[in-house]
Amino acid sequence: MMQLPLRLGLTMWSHNQWQQSFYGSGTKPAERLEKYTQVFHTVEGNTTFYATPSSNTVRNWHAASHDEFKFTFKLPQAITHQQMLKGCQAQLKAFLQIMAPLHHRIGQWTIQLPAAFSPADLPVLQQFCALFPADFPLGVEVRHLGYFAKNDDEKRLNQWLIESEIDRIIMDSRPVFAAEPVNEVIIDAQKKKPRVPVHAIATADHPMIRFIGHPDFDANFNFFKPWLSKLPQWIAQGKQPYLMIHTPDNVLAPELAHKLYQQLAQQVTLPALNAFPAVDGDSQISMF
Repeated sequence: MMQLPLRLGLTMWSHNQWQQSFYGSGTKPAERLEKYTQVFHTVEGNTTFYATPSSNTVRNWHAASHDEFKFTFKLPQAITHQQMLKGCQAQLKAFLQIMAPLHHRIGQWTIQLPAAFSPADLPVLQQFCALFPADFPLGVEVRHLGYFAKNDDEKRLNQWLIESEIDRIIMDSRPVFAAEPVNEVIIDAQKKKPRVPVHAIATADHPMIRFIGHPDFDANFNFFKPWLSKLPQWIAQGKQPYLMIHTPDNVLAPELAHKLYQQLAQQVTLPALNAFPAVDGDSQISMF
């Protein structure tokens, strides 16, 4: 199969509010991942951040997916947040062993770091990443503002990521923070999502953009405009970006992802997305 120029995904594959609009009314919860992988190319694996799955669950995920699909599982928060990457070699080994059936379907192992993980902790991150096999794809998401200061601290991080061929995950939370905090959904999203500058740098071959959408569907298009030029640039350089679409409650995330992909397809050649499973037949959604 020809390599996809870009991988499009969401933050999750299972959402009760998608039953009618995305999966189709007859889809059972256990069938959602399989339906999801028929449309999207990747998924941000939040579930592993909160708890390590059972071996049986991992086998089920393997059975429900396919080799052209890529997961980007987050490392458990016990490793990244509670232990801050220190003294957790045994925990990491146990986690990777559990996930072994899916190793060949991992687009990135995501190391999401808390805001407390400062530039002074960079040597800890470097030592931790050395624990992974050389062929394991890694992505690092930093949240301490010291890594965004465009100074020597940020240069050291970026240079090491480039030399190590590790992707720096890019958080674009501008849309959600532009929203008025008029309801609990927006307030909760603004409380949980980091408000960090957008530094559009590709330190390896699979730059990941986490686009945290505005609750007003159409308001997102103006925020996405810079990516309509940056993503084609990366693709022209031979990179394969990962574009992860969120919204405050994720109810309309599939539709927003499709619309943004449609806009991007007017700037660079992309394969058409398959129709949402809720749509009868095996038709493809036209990009034009």
